[in-house]
Amino acid sequence: MINKVVSGAAEAVADIKDGAILMLGGFGLCGIPENCISALVEKGVKELTCISNNAGVDTFGIGLMLQQRQIKKMISSYVGENKEFERQLLSGELEVELIPQGTLAERVRAGGAGIPAFFTPAGVGTEVAEGKEVREFNGKKYLLESWLRADFSIVKAWKGDTSGNLVFRGTARNFNPMMAAAGSICIAEVEELVLAGELDPNEIHVPGIYVQRIFEGKNYEKRIEQRIVSIPTSEKEALTPSLQGGSPVRREGVGLDKFGIAKRIAKELRDGYYVNLGIGIPTLVANYIPEGINVVLQSENGLLGIGPFPTEENVDADLINAGKQTVTMQAGSSLFSSAESFAMIRGEHVDLTILGAMEVAENGDIANWKIPGKMVKGMGGAMDLVASAKNIIVAMQHVNKAGESKLLKRCTLPLTGIGCVKKIVTELGVFEVVPEGGFKLLEIAPGITVEYIQSVTEGKLIVEGEVPVIEV
Repeated sequence: MINKVVSGAAEAVADIKDGAILMLGGFGLCGIPENCISALVEKGVKELTCISNNAGVDTFGIGLMLQQRQIKKMISSYVGENKEFERQLLSGELEVELIPQGTLAERVRAGGAGIPAFFTPAGVGTEVAEGKEVREFNGKKYLLESWLRADFSIVKAWKGDTSGNLVFRGTARNFNPMMAAAGSICIAEVEELVLAGELDPNEIHVPGIYVQRIFEGKNYEKRIEQRIVSIPTSEKEALTPSLQGGSPVRREGVGLDKFGIAKRIAKELRDGYYVNLGIGIPTLVANYIPEGINVVLQSENGLLGIGPFPTEENVDADLINAGKQTVTMQAGSSLFSSAESFAMIRGEHVDLTILGAMEVAENGDIANWKIPGKMVKGMGGAMDLVASAKNIIVAMQHVNKAGESKLLKRCTLPLTGIGCVKKIVTELGVFEVVPEGGFKLLEIAPGITVEYIQSVTEGKLIVEGEVPVIEV
């Protein structure tokens, strides 16, 4: 077999020149090629175009390259909490192309598979669609998207052999397999490098044909972005109710708190559902799944069957959810790439999506990814989810910090999706978006009046008869 081993990161990236197009694997800080990033920082190569789901954080991962002004353009789906990334984007110092996460994964996969273009529903009706061909299939509109390829793809695996075969661990697989195939030259760094023949062919995730250079990385930090742990029952009993996770689910005079919103949404779950939970309040829904209900939680970074948060001794940097939080896996879970994850979503195999929003319009439009000139977090997987999920429930605050309604006649912020939201749960009540347009009040939060809800709802509010109080 062909031997593809190089001495280390410095040799692997030695011929990367200024102006190169790079793909870098990873999701948040999970599965990133730490050694190669460090070598690129040391090398000082400039004017790079980097294709990656996000850019790490300010002090780690691709964020280090942004600090050194080595990157001319980022092609990503999510800015996240990287303040320097967001600052450079808003100031115009950095060229940024933001792409729905599923579209990004599929464009990379297409690049490696030799497919120059494809149609996807994600982004129809939003600014992502500007200048692109829209075509209708079976009564639904789709955007034409082109492949992505790179001069170099830089990936990180758990194990590899001298022939370039790769095996990933946990959710560190994410974008790495597709990127391995989409670079003219693929550089793979691995935690453990073995001789050809030592890996079980049945367990290989990336065949060596896609990899040109491989080396065993050194001193992996594997930093965790959101280290979340569960509290053992024996310790929990000594805490106050709010710290036990048994927080009051309502706030005096203003209805439900975030836990109450999550608890009410959990009542929408049905036995056998596959459910995708967005970041923020939606992640809390997992704490309130009703007894006797079996649901499987899907995470867009490559995990089906999310379990509880780990105990401190079981924290694993290779197991995170879409919010970059440490998690465990349920019995019967499965792991896969980001492209496979969005195939599940795009193929309408997910029964319910729960996500947050900045605004929802009375026709079901949703906006949740940026405030022009002020804040850009990126759409992440939201555009893919709202374009394809069978049922979409929004968890959100009813008003913004200025006390202005977030349930509007029309969204004022850039759209994430059009006519897709079915139900909304806020601190004030439960609302259904009706086909003819408007928010039908289904339930009201304890201590809240219909008159108050009317006063803080810009969109058309529909009230029929006596409205029941939410039971929390």
